[in-house]
This record gives sequence, structure tokens and C-alpha cells, in this order.
Amino acid sequence: MAGVGAERPVAVLRGNRVVVCSAVARAEGVRRGMRRREAQGCCPKLVVAQDDPDRDARLFEPIVGAVDATVPGVEVLRPGLIVLGARGAARYFGSEEAAAEQLVDAVAVAGAEAQIGIADALSTAVLAARGGAIVAPGEGARYLASLPVSELAVEPSLAAPERAELVDLLHRLGLRRIGDFARLSPAEVASRFGADAVLAHRIARALPERPPSARPPAPELTVELDCDPPIDRVDAAAFAGRQLSTRLHAVLSAAGASCTRLAISARTEAGEELTRIWRCARPLTAPDTADRVRWQLDGWLTHRDRPTAPIVALRLEPVEVVAAGALQLGLWGGEGEEAERARRVLVRVQGLLGGEAVRIGVLSGGRGPAERVTMIALGDELAPAADPAQPWPGRLPEPAPTVLLLQRPTVGLTAADGTPVEVTDRGLFTADPARLRWGHKQWALLGWAGPWPVTDRWWSTADHPTVAIRAQVQLDAEPTEIRAVLLVFDAHTWHAEGVYE
Repeated sequence: MAGVGAERPVAVLRGNRVVVCSAVARAEGVRRGMRRREAQGCCPKLVVAQDDPDRDARLFEPIVGAVDATVPGVEVLRPGLIVLGARGAARYFGSEEAAAEQLVDAVAVAGAEAQIGIADALSTAVLAARGGAIVAPGEGARYLASLPVSELAVEPSLAAPERAELVDLLHRLGLRRIGDFARLSPAEVASRFGADAVLAHRIARALPERPPSARPPAPELTVELDCDPPIDRVDAAAFAGRQLSTRLHAVLSAAGASCTRLAISARTEAGEELTRIWRCARPLTAPDTADRVRWQLDGWLTHRDRPTAPIVALRLEPVEVVAAGALQLGLWGGEGEEAERARRVLVRVQGLLGGEAVRIGVLSGGRGPAERVTMIALGDELAPAADPAQPWPGRLPEPAPTVLLLQRPTVGLTAADGTPVEVTDRGLFTADPARLRWGHKQWALLGWAGPWPVTDRWWSTADHPTVAIRAQVQLDAEPTEIRAVLLVFDAHTWHAEGVYE
């Protein structure tokens, strides 16, 4: 952070939660995901800043320049994270340790702190940098094996947004360490999980994360823009970057390719040539490219060693491309674009019908399926009513119902002889359930699970405790009908609380 010494604890917040914290802050107990008040409780001297990618990119450019001046060939993964080849630097400075010391010193002179990781694979080096480790050649998989499996999702430049769901699933399956996940065979991962899991499995085994199908780009994919008038302001640079990004992706689309490494170049009236390479874990979209161009030009134009003359030409050159099939488009259009388009529509609806008319579901803590969803008005802080990370004894086991029935219609559960099935004081069925009646329909049961009694507020003397008794039943129904139902027993009556599809 500008104006804050490297010895001060610093945390960056997004949505009132810590998303990044410095090593000094971590030593005081601050962790990612903490709320602001909790983090300040751990570290009263914590310096807090709000998440701002434009600011981060602008302030990071001098750091990139300092590293590039020490070891050429820097690639930017995101503001705050860069990679470069270690072999040449190690030969020049005498060893990898000496090269790391030189880079740390260069970053310190630029006014920041740095942690360095060195490994055979890029992804392993990025994870090693979090611990400031130098991994011996061929030891990447062994180094990663002892790390928590959650490390596969912490770095956004290596992980897709859905990686958090994969990590949660692996954790529930008992695969708590990266080594546990790595021991699965590629065939087992590919057949049981999604495409992102295959990439995560390669990272867990310390294999190169770039697919071998990557090919050198054709020269005609490069796009250029002559700036008339010349650019010397950030707002003009952002407009030119958007225009050039649109042209680049039109060319890439026509060629059936997507870009994963992009060189951004600029030429000034004085003949200065500026170039920076950005690397991405996933193929770039047009908005992604426009953001990176804007960040880079902002860094160049606001740096103290800014060009001596305005920019007269911009060039975007794909350094590495993959087949366009590597980029799966979303339901509403291009990836990244769909969320913004949907949000604009929802904001418009909210303006017409009121703030509470559009609400978003947030995972919450609770024992029943309805309790585990907190509905929050669009635009408000996405804070759940209860912490989902806390233990919830008696919580409904997986899987969760696909559809929740908020009206909870009354159903009948009977034994084979037609006797109504209820629940005893000990939380057991009075008889084995055999049929379910719902309205005018009834089905035989193929199986059932439960019952699970849960008593809320049993400690309270002011309120009567609430007892919920749930059971899951599988129906002998047609493929087009309901196949399984979540039941809840209340006041000697069974109700349908959810449906499994």
C-alpha cells in the first residue's frame, strides 16, 4: 500500500471480509475470510484498505519494472503476482537462492515486500511463494502433498471460481491434503468430477498446467491502433484499450482461438517502446483483456518513470493461444459478459418494483434446508444470517433437496398394513414406512432414511423448544415423476419440505 511501510500489518477487504493480508498481518493471526472487526480484534494496528483492482495494477507497475530490470522476461499473472524463468537468473547470480535475494532486494527498493517461490511447474512455484519456499527439482509433488487441499483454490490466477466447490467436495470425501487428491488416477478424476478438477489434479501432481495443445499464434492475430490524438491521459487510454480489445477478440473468434498469454505494447512520440506480458489461467475474454490493457496503461502513465512523450500506437499480440473450445460460453453470451448483463436487468427490475423485489440466496448456517439459505436484497452486503462454517449438530445430511416447498403441503406416510406412521418420543418410526400419499396420488417406497430429530433452543426456559423430525423417502415412481421427497414431522402430521430431482 502506498505510504505504508512493509513492517506494518495490512489487509485488503472485499465485502467486509479479508481477501489479502500481508505477512506481518498473518503473523498477528489475520486470515483470509475474516470479517473486518474480527481481523482488527486480532491485530489492533491493522491497516485496512478496500479492494480496488485499478489501484493495485497502478501501484504494482513500479514493482514489475524493478523485477524486470533485475531479471528480464517478467510475466504478470495478476496485480500482485508475477512469474519469470529461474534458470537464467540462477546462472547469472550463481544460484537460485542468490537470485531470490536479489529479487527481494529489488522489490524492497521499490517500496514493497515480496515472497518468492521456485519450483519446476508454474503452479507449484505460485503455491510455494505463499510460504516463501524453494522446491528442489523433481520434488514438487512431494512438497504439495502435505498442503491442505484448500490451497488449490486460494490463488485466483490458477483456479476457476468453481474450484471452491471442488475443494469443499474433496474435503467432505475425506481428501484433506493435496497428496490425497493427487493419489487418485487421472481416469478416476475425469470420470467423477468436472473439467476444472482435471486441471486441479494436474496441479496437485506438480505437472505443467499448460495443455500440450497450445500453439504459437499466427502473425495476423496481432492488432494495432494508431492513437490520434496521442494518448497522455488514463481515461483516453481506457477507451483505446476497450476498442483494441474488441478488435482482438473479433480476430481471435474468426480464427477459432482464445488467448492465454497476451503482450501489451505501446510506442510513444519519442520512439520509446513499452511491453509487458500478461499470463492467465483461463482464456481471456474481451472484458478481461480490456481490464488488463487499462491496468497496464494506467501503470505506465502514472508511474514516476512515465514515458517522456504521449503514446501514439498500441499493439496487442497473443503470445500463446489455445483452441476456442477451451472457453465455454455462458447461457447469456460471452463468459464474464453474462453476469454484467444479468445484473443490469436485475437492477432495472429492482428500480421498478423496489429494493426488496430482487433478492439473492446466500449459503447460511442451519440444520434444515430452508435455514441454510439467507435471501438478501441485490446490492446489500452478502452476509448470511448464521455462519455456515460453524458446526451444526443434527444438520440434514447430503444431498440437499433440489426444490424447497415453503408451503410444506401435508402428506400421509403409512405402513404396509395401512397404519399411519408417526415418530415415538425416542425419535423412531412407529412402523416401517411403506407408502406415501400426496393429494390424490400415492406411491410405494423403494427405501427411506431417518428419522433425524433435531431440537432447537433446548437450553431456553423462556421459549418452548422446537422439535423437527425429518426423513427422506425414495418413491417407486415413473421417471417423469417425483423420485424422492424430504419429509418433516410436526404436530403428529407429515409435511413435504423438499423434492429431490
